[in-house]
Amino acid sequence: MGKTVLVIEDEKNIVDILNFNLTREGYTVLEAYDGQAGIQLALEHDPDLILLDLMLPKVNGFDVCRILREEGSAVPIIMLTAREEETDKVLGLELGADDYITKPFSMRELLARVKANIRRREMAPPAAPAEEGEGTLIRGRIAVDQDRMTVRKDGAPLDLSQREYDLICLLAAQPGKVFPREVLMERVWNYEGFVGDVRAVDVAIRRLREKLEDDPASPTFIMTKRGMGYYFGG
Repeated sequence: MGKTVLVIEDEKNIVDILNFNLTREGYTVLEAYDGQAGIQLALEHDPDLILLDLMLPKVNGFDVCRILREEGSAVPIIMLTAREEETDKVLGLELGADDYITKPFSMRELLARVKANIRRREMAPPAAPAEEGEGTLIRGRIAVDQDRMTVRKDGAPLDLSQREYDLICLLAAQPGKVFPREVLMERVWNYEGFVGDVRAVDVAIRRLREKLEDDPASPTFIMTKRGMGYYFGG
């Protein structure tokens, strides 16, 4: 079955270009020219991915992202932005976007990111019943149940996003091993041979620490090796 991409963008020329290229790649494309219409289409059709502009009429991209996540939508969201301000990118990621790409963008790069994010969503299997402890990584106070795709701290379940689960699962599987940001982008974001802005990793790690650590400012589980990357130290 073909995959559906929802484009929420108010510039018609950009929508037309995206529609043409995505359709040529075999995707079904839905279009919304303002944030309000985008939210409605997203909730009604549950697309496989959303390309979301930040500067939108009626409801801006930040609020679109926030509202969809509050409604329980886990659809991958890639922000499209002409802005260069780092705070805008970080805010979008904090609100639940999966990635961003800055205009003007390479269509080849955008299509690669669309494919990677959809593939990642498909690779996440539904939780399946399992015996307690089966397929579970025990790392001190942290238990990563790979069968049920859950994480517990001191026996209490943590409310993690799929990306956060993927991160801790990878790090906890090899405690002490330092993973550079570029490797995490390849292994967790599925961006093969990634080179470029890795800020998305830092934001995801910070959000994970807020849920996992006793004191996120002084982490004991998700550790930083300065200038090199992150590792599990619990």
